[in-house]
Amino acid sequence: MNTVTAARHDYVLALDQGTTSSRAILFDRSGRPCASAQQEFAQSYPQPGWVEHDAEEIWQSQLAVARAVLRDNGVAADRVAAVGITNQRETTVLWDRATGEALAPAIVWQDRRTADLCAALTEAGHADLFTRRTGLLLDPYFSGTKLKWLLDHLPDARRRAEKGELAFGTVDSWLAWKLTGGRQHVTDASNASRTLLFDIHRRRWDEELLALLDIPAAVLPAVVDSSAVVGAIDAHWLGAEVPLAGIAGDQQAATFGQDCLQRGMAKNTYGTGCFLMLNTGDAPIASRHRLLSTVGWQRRGETTYLLEGSVFMGGAVVQWLRDGLGMIASSAEIEPLAASVPDSGGAYLVPAHTGLGAPYWDPYARGALLGMTRGTTRAHVARAALEAIAYQSAEVLQAMEQDAGAPLSELRVDGGAAGNNLLLQFQADLLGVPVVRPVVTETTALGAAFLAGLAVGFWHDEAELAALWQAERRFEPVMSADRRGTLMAGWRRAVERSLHWAKPD
Repeated sequence: MNTVTAARHDYVLALDQGTTSSRAILFDRSGRPCASAQQEFAQSYPQPGWVEHDAEEIWQSQLAVARAVLRDNGVAADRVAAVGITNQRETTVLWDRATGEALAPAIVWQDRRTADLCAALTEAGHADLFTRRTGLLLDPYFSGTKLKWLLDHLPDARRRAEKGELAFGTVDSWLAWKLTGGRQHVTDASNASRTLLFDIHRRRWDEELLALLDIPAAVLPAVVDSSAVVGAIDAHWLGAEVPLAGIAGDQQAATFGQDCLQRGMAKNTYGTGCFLMLNTGDAPIASRHRLLSTVGWQRRGETTYLLEGSVFMGGAVVQWLRDGLGMIASSAEIEPLAASVPDSGGAYLVPAHTGLGAPYWDPYARGALLGMTRGTTRAHVARAALEAIAYQSAEVLQAMEQDAGAPLSELRVDGGAAGNNLLLQFQADLLGVPVVRPVVTETTALGAAFLAGLAVGFWHDEAELAALWQAERRFEPVMSADRRGTLMAGWRRAVERSLHWAKPD
């Protein structure tokens, strides 16, 4: 679609497929979200450390909200210039090419079932190779070992994969396949870079890594640009054919949507997990602190790289207080409850429920609540939970600054928990730099929309996108350096007590 054609359209539709819900958001030319629809779907925890989703439910929920946002707002599909997909990363789907049906539940990024496999590969001396080629650590978080597990455990799966009968993909691939009626088996470079199978330097699937995991190349999707027309969405789904023109993993999309398009700019997304991303330009940085080098996006054949630190339990710790402990009835209750006390009373909550991400990367760590006294109340626990999100993010940022060799001047933030003022103020205090919340906090979906819109000429260039970004509020640090140091030292003592907890003897 050229610019003239795109000019006849009013919107770009972003499909934001997350860990707990599927959303669809319509954006206009000003980058403003005009309408949205959202639907939660089931979470499954069949064994300790296992997390699964029903891949068909993911598809049906995403299709339902895409249809709903158009129908409920009187927008015909032919007014949509393009569709962009952004997705929960690393979650692994294996399906039958003939039937389009998933062979097993999707293995979610939080799932730790391949911890022993990763440990065995590390003991065999392969960890450095994986890191050099992929920029990642050999950890259950990523898709490659999840795919190996499926091929190992599903009857006849590897033979069928070798024959080309099966298709692997992360959620972006699954949705693209479904939306295009099985015509496009693709992933973009940002999602490919999260699989442990992709050489981020040569920008291609790596034969040696595939061999180590015994994964046949025939099962893999084609790798495409993050901003490019890769196919057409069947008219059957939305009422008219619409170009599928943007794909990016959720954190890369959020970085793009936050206008962190220049080297040295950083953002943190407070979602189910927390994901801090630093733009490193046209070359990856080899981290000295076990952070990840990853593809940010690929556009017109040029690649932008990011340095990433991942926190597994961000907003999920609030969800756990609500659903697991029944301490609050809704997530919105946590801020006033936490604000009812001046501090956590010395309590630290380490939310290592599914292990710890950067900079520890310990799949055997487990959650801990330390420093309680008889005076500790549910309000103190609620405050400790919010503070835990900020502590984890602060540790990642400090490591990131050391890797980059320069301090940051500000941190841009987004995600559901970015609406929590208490959290953002505490984050600014721990970091000692301003934390900036944009007017449009739906930056993950916005990034997907920007990538898709650029591909069809709905927006002209990145300069136009930068002009659309606006700050809603800046949180300036007010905490003393001494107090900051004391709190961080206490946090690190608490983390030490959670490490290796579930490691087999």
